[in-house]
Amino acid sequence: MSALFWIPAVVLVASALWTITASKPVYSVVALLVNFFALAVLFLSLSAEFLAMIQLIVYSGAILVLFLFVIALLSSGVAPISLGPNRLPRLTAPAVVVVLIVFGLVTAGVLSSHATPLPPSHSLASAGPAGTANVFGSVSDFGKALFTVYLLPFEITALVLMVAVIGVIMLAGDEAPYVATRARAEEVRKEMREAIAREGD
Repeated sequence: MSALFWIPAVVLVASALWTITASKPVYSVVALLVNFFALAVLFLSLSAEFLAMIQLIVYSGAILVLFLFVIALLSSGVAPISLGPNRLPRLTAPAVVVVLIVFGLVTAGVLSSHATPLPPSHSLASAGPAGTANVFGSVSDFGKALFTVYLLPFEITALVLMVAVIGVIMLAGDEAPYVATRARAEEVRKEMREAIAREGD
């Protein structure tokens, strides 16, 4: 193998280890950025220019910025954490039921689907100039592979990300969020008047 493969591969593994072992979240984000760039170089070495650009634009340009905003807004590692009531025992049973239902639906869908056999090797996408249709890494080849052969892993990944977002909202959100109502406003005014009256006495 050439140095065009080994150097990005070593950087890829080293940055992945740095991402999960860094002492501060900002360092992890920087290591993840290096990891994305090394992966884009590997895609370029495979003549997959479209995948390399998507890797840089979507992941490095959008998702990492989102990570940085989350770290900045939550002040990760700086602000104290207020412990609330333990809601995990009440959520365990519904979560297990939902996961079993989703797993059953996915299994039933896989078993009932009639998977078409893969085409022979001579008809698979081959290497070619960038931008040419039906070559490895082209937009058409990527779309065909994503929505035919790899449709189920793509949908499972989307489901996992959605479950992660819901889990973050459930863990970080308040159990009973404040809702402004007329009754609450009147109650606050009454409490303020009572407090002012006590101070005057």
